[in-house]
Amino acid sequence: MSTFQTMLNLQLSLFAIMLVGFFCRKKNMIDIKTRGVLSDLLINIILPCNIISSFDIEVTDKLLKSAGMVFAIYMGVQFFSYFLSRVAYLKVPMDKQVILRHGTITSNAGFLGNPITYGVFGSEGLLYASIALIPVRIFLWSAGLSLYTKTDSKSVIKNLCTHPCVVSVFIGFALMFAPFELPNFLTRTISSIGGCTTAVSMMVIGAILADINLKNIDVKLLSYYSFIRLIFIPACVFAVLSAFHVEPLLVGVCTLLSGMPAASMTAILASKYGANAEFGSQVVFVSTLLSMVTIPIMTLFF
Repeated sequence: MSTFQTMLNLQLSLFAIMLVGFFCRKKNMIDIKTRGVLSDLLINIILPCNIISSFDIEVTDKLLKSAGMVFAIYMGVQFFSYFLSRVAYLKVPMDKQVILRHGTITSNAGFLGNPITYGVFGSEGLLYASIALIPVRIFLWSAGLSLYTKTDSKSVIKNLCTHPCVVSVFIGFALMFAPFELPNFLTRTISSIGGCTTAVSMMVIGAILADINLKNIDVKLLSYYSFIRLIFIPACVFAVLSAFHVEPLLVGVCTLLSGMPAASMTAILASKYGANAEFGSQVVFVSTLLSMVTIPIMTLFF
């Protein structure tokens, strides 16, 4: 089966799981409180276990070199996205500009990126994705959060260093180099919990999308944003990395992650800090919907 067919089947499967979450929210089987609990469970337990499991591979010099390269590359991607966000929406009203800038700086790679990367590239791809997501979270809790509220460096460092997904990366690295192996039952437990990542993350996103008001959607503006988020940024990443003859797996992982839709946190933070939460929800909905088309097409170039 080709990469495109694999990605298409995976996307259709993810979309089907998302519809389950959408249905559960519409039937109130998942209410606002339950959705929050599932999100907390995903971020604090399931995703960290999934990340730790991804480090359970043989350590080689090539692997370590590639991991460092992925981190450097994605720091570059994040800086590029940040500066792009400053110039791409200058004519947009400020209340919407803030939302679009946040959605350009941060993507939903944390929720969507891991299951999709694992489905296309396997465990090694998931490991690199976990490394790449560190810069994503750095910008989420610094430049991204500063769009909604004033942040100081102390708070940024604290949020970053205590984030379960970041901590799990360091735990994974430590276990890679540890002179011992975890007991089999513990490894199996971590792997089993981490295996819930895809189902829970897609159901949470589906439940979030169920609350979006589809009326008065600015199709032109959201199409422009989606082009930048889903096509322009990953196209630039792919072109630059290919020009420098970066290893194909790293090109694929970094390009795929850079083409993820708007982060669900775009709407969540907008609601929390009194910004245009409705527009934030629309940005998440439209870009997520369109990503069901763009992401499978993207894999044709890997």
